[in-house]
Amino acid sequence: MAGAKKETKSTSPEQVRLYTLEVFIIGGPLTEKFVKKNPVVSRTIKIRGDQFLQDLHSAIFDAFDRWEEHMYEFTFGKGPNDPKAKRFVLPHGFEIEQEQPNPPIGRVDETTIESLGLKVGDRFGYWFDFGDDWWHQINVEAIEDKLPRGKFPKVTKRVGKSPPQYAEEDE
Repeated sequence: MAGAKKETKSTSPEQVRLYTLEVFIIGGPLTEKFVKKNPVVSRTIKIRGDQFLQDLHSAIFDAFDRWEEHMYEFTFGKGPNDPKAKRFVLPHGFEIEQEQPNPPIGRVDETTIESLGLKVGDRFGYWFDFGDDWWHQINVEAIEDKLPRGKFPKVTKRVGKSPPQYAEEDE
């Protein structure tokens, strides 16, 4: 049709969905003493569908009281540590890693939560600090069509104490 505008997805509050994600620490430099006192460490985070994976990273970083930034990526596969998983990485890693056996498929600063096609019950991985290897499993707990007022992402529940970012801090 001549003069018709191309239909674009609107991001008005009425059309943006809200995702409830439960983030578990499943591996990292945890001491036996810490694990004994905190057998489960998780944070529940609500995030808008029009926000990016880098926004989710920032929410997780803050939720676990981390203070020193490191490289990270999100993985979507058979489990959080799947070596064949689809990977979303930092912008500078995207170009560098294209020749790797499992190159990334997207950038964290360009990939919205909504674009991932998540469903309730899905799970994916988040790997923080490629030296200390903090592994997280993220479970999709709920997806709401109505977006409540407020600032997102936000932490709505904390289980267990935040582990020290570096194991030697726990001694």
